[in-house]
Amino acid sequence: MSKVPEGFHRVRAHVRRNPTQRSAKRMSGWTIAGLAAGVWLWGQVFGFGEAAPTPPPTQPQPTASAPAAR
Repeated sequence: MSKVPEGFHRVRAHVRRNPTQRSAKRMSGWTIAGLAAGVWLWGQVFGFGEAAPTPPPTQPQPTASAPAAR
């Protein structure tokens, strides 16, 4: 049998890397996609602090004018 390199061990007919301690958990791509979808859905349902609806523009009020000449 061939010698297993440093940092690896043999499992049945395979050579695997030794397990190591990770300093920080990594987020998978699916986790990030799920969080993005959650934020998007939250925005669809509850909105992101939308401003109050703008009032419709006011129509100009008729003003009194000089009487029309006959």
